[in-house]
Amino acid sequence: MKLRNLISGIVVGAVLISGTTAAQAEQKNSDTATKQTQIQLIRNATLKITYADTTFLIDPMLAEKGAYPGFEGTYRSHIRNPMIDLPMTVADVIAGVDAIIVTHTHLDHWDDAAQQLLPKELPIFTQNAADAELIRSQGFKQVSVLAQSADFAGITLTKTGGQHGTNEMYTIAPLAEALGDAMGVILQAPGYKTTYVVGDTVWHADVEQALDNYQPEIVILNTGYAQLEGFERSIIMGKDDVIRVNALVPKAAIIGVHMDAVNHAALSREELRVFVNEKGIADSVKVPADGEILKF
Repeated sequence: MKLRNLISGIVVGAVLISGTTAAQAEQKNSDTATKQTQIQLIRNATLKITYADTTFLIDPMLAEKGAYPGFEGTYRSHIRNPMIDLPMTVADVIAGVDAIIVTHTHLDHWDDAAQQLLPKELPIFTQNAADAELIRSQGFKQVSVLAQSADFAGITLTKTGGQHGTNEMYTIAPLAEALGDAMGVILQAPGYKTTYVVGDTVWHADVEQALDNYQPEIVILNTGYAQLEGFERSIIMGKDDVIRVNALVPKAAIIGVHMDAVNHAALSREELRVFVNEKGIADSVKVPADGEILKF
């Protein structure tokens, strides 16, 4: 009997030790695993990003289809904007939003409808004092300039640079003023994939530096290749820039947005999908439909 009890005790003890070890290993794996980031394309460059349990609304353009004239002096300016409806109600867009990031105040990133419909108490991050002053004048009460970096709900938001057009365009003073500045934003939090919202920019040294310095695992590109009349090149990125980003951060997931919604965007989603398939990088590049949710 004593021998039997001893053997039983050894077996039970081994099971308990094994179970404890397995539980500890599972907890350790859970603690070190990358946590999920959710990115939803609303329309155009408007995004809803849920990151570290915080939801950001990026560059809200919330008007109904055809609410505004086409952008004067741009490609297909006879077409009214937005070219397509929102895929959901404005209430659904706003639901659960904790803060707003406005990369710049062009109409297709911060429109009249957003100014009227968004709750005035929501925190808003802008690129500079001029944009902050404008948005405050529209009744918003918590507007901050993202001068370099800031902490929001345990998330580090870091401003990045770029250029909203070519060097040639910026030599023309009225055009340079109209194009203005636009920022990108890096999101970082422990256990979450570093995410880079590149913003309205052409390929630029600031973008290359941000990719090199932060090695983002998710990169969101405005790839509509928006064009002005009289200029061969674009004021934002296009399909060739997807190749450049993929070459610099080959393990990153790249998301192409800012297409099919405003008149001056010359590159369509379908064209970009065909291109990345031809280049053999379709596994790395996502081109979401309006309303589509991507999880990483």
